[in-house]
Amino acid sequence: MNLLPKTHKEFSEKDYWNKFFKKRGNKAFEWYGEYLELCGHLHKYIKPKDAILITGCGNSSLSADLYDVGYTNITNIDVSEVVIRQMTATNAARSSMKFLHMDALNMTFENDVFNVVLDKGTLDALMPDDSKETNERIEKYFSEIKRVLKLGGRFLCISLLQTHILNKLVKEFCDNSWMFRIVRCHEAEQKNSENGDGNTLPVFVVVATKFKELPKLIIEVCMAGEKMIRLDTPQELQDCVKSVQDTAFVTNGLAKTNLDEDDEVSLDLMQPGEETPRYTLYVVDQKRTQAANKYAVFIVPQGRESEWLFGTAAGRRQLQQSAKFSRLAVALLRRGHIYDSLDAVKEELAHSAKMLAPNGFAGQIPFLSVGSDVGRRVKVEEGSSKVSGDFVVEDVDVQGVSYRRLVFLDNQFLVQSEAKLKTVKKKNKIRTVIDFGHISTYHTFMCVGAQLCPAGRVAVLGLGGGSLCMFLKKCFDDLKVTAVDIDPAMLDLARKHFHLEVDDRLQVQIKDGLDFLKDEAKKGDHYEVVMFDMDSKERTLGLSCPPPHFLHDHALAHVTELLHNHGHFILNLVCRDVKLYESILNTLKRHFKHLATVKLYEEVNEIVFATNSNKPYNTEDLETAAKGLNARARQKNLVNIKCVDLKDFLQSLTIVS
Repeated sequence: MNLLPKTHKEFSEKDYWNKFFKKRGNKAFEWYGEYLELCGHLHKYIKPKDAILITGCGNSSLSADLYDVGYTNITNIDVSEVVIRQMTATNAARSSMKFLHMDALNMTFENDVFNVVLDKGTLDALMPDDSKETNERIEKYFSEIKRVLKLGGRFLCISLLQTHILNKLVKEFCDNSWMFRIVRCHEAEQKNSENGDGNTLPVFVVVATKFKELPKLIIEVCMAGEKMIRLDTPQELQDCVKSVQDTAFVTNGLAKTNLDEDDEVSLDLMQPGEETPRYTLYVVDQKRTQAANKYAVFIVPQGRESEWLFGTAAGRRQLQQSAKFSRLAVALLRRGHIYDSLDAVKEELAHSAKMLAPNGFAGQIPFLSVGSDVGRRVKVEEGSSKVSGDFVVEDVDVQGVSYRRLVFLDNQFLVQSEAKLKTVKKKNKIRTVIDFGHISTYHTFMCVGAQLCPAGRVAVLGLGGGSLCMFLKKCFDDLKVTAVDIDPAMLDLARKHFHLEVDDRLQVQIKDGLDFLKDEAKKGDHYEVVMFDMDSKERTLGLSCPPPHFLHDHALAHVTELLHNHGHFILNLVCRDVKLYESILNTLKRHFKHLATVKLYEEVNEIVFATNSNKPYNTEDLETAAKGLNARARQKNLVNIKCVDLKDFLQSLTIVS
């Protein structure tokens, strides 16, 4: 039996509804939920003694349910004579409830007679599109609602809030004569999901309260839980509703199907009125039969979002396989927010986690994490650079160890620079200082290149926080380090927060790295080692480090001019495009006789060693250099045991040419 219209426009036509109710008979047709799903919201805004008008009542049992719990002053109107006759007969025992054949666009009531006008799906039926004719009809409808409502009266509208409908509501009711509120009705959505095919559209309750004049615009929303959030502008309200609807579109798809094993879906969860996400959720699926469990949520503590296991698609895939869940939602806690406890985070994520559950999942959702808390993230400084954009320096705790990090906010899950913090006692005072012996794994591999030429000059293009440069300075007495960075703000940050020491053994030039290479080559200066450790702001090419123009022929030609015959070019390469990667290696081969690479398994970085020395790279020499670096770092008290993990280094080492 076809009970739904073939086109949305039929929703607003009287003849359609007469045919509809004749075909359906006395069986109630409930748009957007029944009384049990809606009562929690309705009872907040309707008092038992209120005079209530229900527009477009249809054959819904909502008015009867309200009547039976004590709301007896109810008037129902509908444009369909058929349904009014049906409902009058059905509700004969409810003597004080009225059913009137009346057009909601042309009501015959006196002014200011109702405390509540209740619309459950009528507005959605009357406004199938945004045409001029439809808008004129809705303006009549709203004009009538405003006329019959008393001061202090409430217009309650249960709607799916399509964009054109929300825009019209905002235009008509977001002014100083109305307090405007939108509440999401999760209960109705759940009921619709259970009765339908898994496609659940968000259902909203709009509450517009009539005032003579308010001192300012009052707009509120509640999209989860009980807390109302005050917004400043109608646009914020519209953005909030759209975000909920967009999310529902994604979750409906996830409920009905599995993702390909190479794909993942990400969702940002934001609080209304805030500009930055509070959480980012990544959803990964696996179809393999060895997954012992169906679904779980993994909460990543603050400060660990940049780790390979949590911050990359490949890492999250491995995490899912280790946890053995068919679907895993990985939740990252975004910076700029306060998280009270792990239990509080679980509570906040509960509804979103439920929306992302696979089809057929029932029961309690397991929440997994690392440790028993949400971690610690403390902002040290936040600012903006003309060159690098917005940045933040922050202290984080990871498994009981404190680190200071520099992060560029255009790529929040990538740590630009990291330094380990330690406490020292000096003159009976405890101070927090930088541990110069701690550098990232890929930096330790780069320093193996310096061990190949432990005396002379090294140029490091890309300063960041200066951790690499300070390690080279502290570890190699006979090396003079020249750091180059285009951004003067980086030098200030490195000195202020990462304790960079600039002197005759570590100098910093603020200039474009390409100009540095050209100028140094022109002067005839030579270096034992040239290192590229720069990130690229242009990430659409699949190349994150270095900027692509540093790998062009003219730049690499200058590098070869700068290097002594026995010198080494050390490149931090992050490239996700296979064809581009092959092209880069071919370009390097044109400029250097010998290449070797070390690919970090749990990092995105690959370190490339390149030289024009007569002696090619071999595993024995590079192993000896790595061991020598470890011994040197221990001798300088920079590390207790090792700097380079030899096993990882040798397993990842490839002699290219």
